[in-house]
Formats: sequence, C-alpha cells, structure tokens
Amino acid sequence: MRKIVLSIVAVALLTLSCTNGSASSLEGPDQGSPAVATAVADKRGDDQSKGSGKPVYLTKQDFLIKVMNYEKNQTEWVYEGDIPALIDFYADWCGPCRQAAPILEELAKEYEGKIHIYKVDTQKEQELAAVFGIQSIPAFLFVPQSGKPTMNNGIAQTPEETKAMFKQMIDEILLGKDS
Repeated sequence: MRKIVLSIVAVALLTLSCTNGSASSLEGPDQGSPAVATAVADKRGDDQSKGSGKPVYLTKQDFLIKVMNYEKNQTEWVYEGDIPALIDFYADWCGPCRQAAPILEELAKEYEGKIHIYKVDTQKEQELAAVFGIQSIPAFLFVPQSGKPTMNNGIAQTPEETKAMFKQMIDEILLGKDS
C-alpha cells in the first residue's frame, strides 16, 4: 500500500504544478465517466445534491467515489462526478481558507445544480493533499465534467475580487462559457 501511495504521489507531483496565485492543468486524457453512487453529507448533515446549496465535506473514501478513484486509476484522470466540481483543499487554522469559506458558501447557492463544491480538510485527509501535491493552502481544484482539471492556489486581495476570480474560473473551466 505504501508503494502505491508513493507511486501516486510521484505521478501527481509530475503532472500537477501548484504555484501561488496561478492556475495549472492536470495532465490526463480528455474524458469523464458517468455519475457514481449517492451524494455525500457535509459536516452539518446537509446534502448539496438535495438542494441545500452548501459545500460538501469529503473524506478520502468519499473522494474516491465522488471525484476520482486514484487507487484504481493511477495513470489517468477519470472523473466520477455527474456535474463539474470545485474542490477546496483547506485547513481550519488557515486564515485565507477561512476568508474563502463564506464566498464558497455563496457560490454553492448560486451554482446549485450546475456544479458541486467540495471541501477537503488537508489536516484530516493528508493522503489526498499529498496525492495532489498540495504544498500551500487554500488550493482549489476545478474539475470539468470531461477534460483536464485545473489547480489554482490562493485568493485575491478582497472578497469581491476572490468571488469574481472564482466565478470567472467556474464559468470558463467548469461550465465552458466565454467571458
């Protein structure tokens, strides 16, 4: 198991470049897969897919089912979701993560039914953070229905700029809209 995890980390580090304040594409084939299983409840017991319009907190097991089973697909990206997703890699102690949280709550309501907004606590889910080469937080993985995901680190100077940045990336990367 340790060899598999180390192999996954090595592949992730080679294919994913995380630089502060910039976006990068995760290498892999332009393909998606059908929806899998049922929705994941967040810490408050709410469920985004049932219309709560709130981010959903993922564990490793949830991630393997809802986003990508990197244990099964070690060399290619295969998205398991039914609609595009924005994944927030965060920690409770992180100031910028706390600043991004209410913005993500607003966006979850605004884009309800169009995208999933997931949250991964990097302190509790250290393997997920390692697999994606998360070296600084907050880090955001934009996962289109098909194609390559894009990683973006950091937030803008103001909440308004941060929300505008998220909306632009959601519209362009996840929903395929032109600006």
